[in-house]
Amino acid sequence: MRLRRSPSLSTQVIDVFVGFVADFSEMLTSEVARPSRRRGIWTAWSVSGIMIGMSASQTKPGRPREFDPDDALEQAMRVFWAKGYEGASLTDLTEAMGITRSSMYAAFGNKDELFQRVVERYTEGPASYGFRALSEPTAREVAQSILRGAAAASTSRETPHGCLGVQAALSVGNNGLAAQKVLIDWRQDGTARLEARFLRARAEGDLPETEDPRTLATYITTVAYGIAVQAATGKSEAELRPVADMAMNAASWSHD
Repeated sequence: MRLRRSPSLSTQVIDVFVGFVADFSEMLTSEVARPSRRRGIWTAWSVSGIMIGMSASQTKPGRPREFDPDDALEQAMRVFWAKGYEGASLTDLTEAMGITRSSMYAAFGNKDELFQRVVERYTEGPASYGFRALSEPTAREVAQSILRGAAAASTSRETPHGCLGVQAALSVGNNGLAAQKVLIDWRQDGTARLEARFLRARAEGDLPETEDPRTLATYITTVAYGIAVQAATGKSEAELRPVADMAMNAASWSHD
């Protein structure tokens, strides 16, 4: 009877390695890497607990890195506000957000989609004075609230100076055209809402017939954006608030 010769140690090691590679490849093709969400907290992309795009020092074995999407979006807003759409690189954004690129794509989409989310957050947050102003009882108070609100919001010590809606994508190359369109629509929407409010005021006898609602809305928003530009150059609220009040004298109001 012939005895079967045992394989050498090197052969056994190679067989084990080849088997591991095959198993790992099968796992990658059979499972889809996707983000998971638990209790409102997003986790980084993973495949069967293996982290993608993170070093071992950034994660604990078997535990994906977690982050607060609300805080991450806040930090992204500040980066776009300070640097503009094209000036904000993906590295700038992910470092400020405290996440990897794969986590950013999973939670917010690509850069354009993230910017859209940022504009929505900006509208509901720092720029919310504009929507609140529309609820003021008179046309004069609406206009005054918008202008004074612009002076306050664009000079806040808590955020970058100026207006994200004006300066983030005013002049861009081809890669920034989508972001520029988002902000053009944003500004036009604001003016249209203000025009509708002034139309209502005139119908209610709160705005003189001599004032054209469309022209007045364009005038108020133009001054508000100009105030924001001045804030971005270093003007303080104390310097800009008198400008806001002076601009009010250029229009006729029913309650003067």
